[in-house]
Amino acid sequence: MSKTQPFVTIKGKKDGLILELDENCAYDRLVHELKEKLVNNQKPYQDGPLISVKVQTGHRYLSQKQKKEITEIIRSQDKLFVASIESDVMTKAECEEKLAKSKMMTMHRIVRSGQILEVEGNLLLFGDVNPGGQVIATGNIYIMGVLRGVAHAGVNSERSAIIAASVMRPTQLRIDDVISRSDDNQELDKRDHTMEYAFIDSSLNQIVIDRIQSLSKKNFAFMWQ
Repeated sequence: MSKTQPFVTIKGKKDGLILELDENCAYDRLVHELKEKLVNNQKPYQDGPLISVKVQTGHRYLSQKQKKEITEIIRSQDKLFVASIESDVMTKAECEEKLAKSKMMTMHRIVRSGQILEVEGNLLLFGDVNPGGQVIATGNIYIMGVLRGVAHAGVNSERSAIIAASVMRPTQLRIDDVISRSDDNQELDKRDHTMEYAFIDSSLNQIVIDRIQSLSKKNFAFMWQ
């Protein structure tokens, strides 16, 4: 049976070349076609400056030995160098990080002044956070009560995290490294007691508070991941 799709696709970009590697074929066939195509297509860049090459492997897992072999094959062409090898396959560390962020810790308590409640992943708290109390999470924070203390979501650079509360009266909100204090939200006391959420508005690079009803269904589903 003859193959209908190439195992290696070469695309030229302004900043260099992109090599797309088939994610399903046998590795030895992939390497054979890679060598063949680089030799057959070397004329356009043979006499020019150095050209960067980004290798995209899709869902194919490459061992360190295979990455080294592919890098050496590309570098065998004098004017080419490997800028990166990109894969959609998550490493063990990335999987563990994703699982940690997806965890939902559910607690029933009041966080009193001087107390700090800190969790990995998302926090669902049934209770109040009093002035002087702090809740901290690497993911999202949902408070089924009154937030009067400090809430810090998205620790470790999770800028898409949110902080939601049945009654939003915080002394300080923090998402990743963006901070909003109570004096930044003086209009809060004039609002009805309806559940609200805080998020980073990327266009302003600041924390904004809105009613929970403004979340789209897609975003609402994402909140609980």
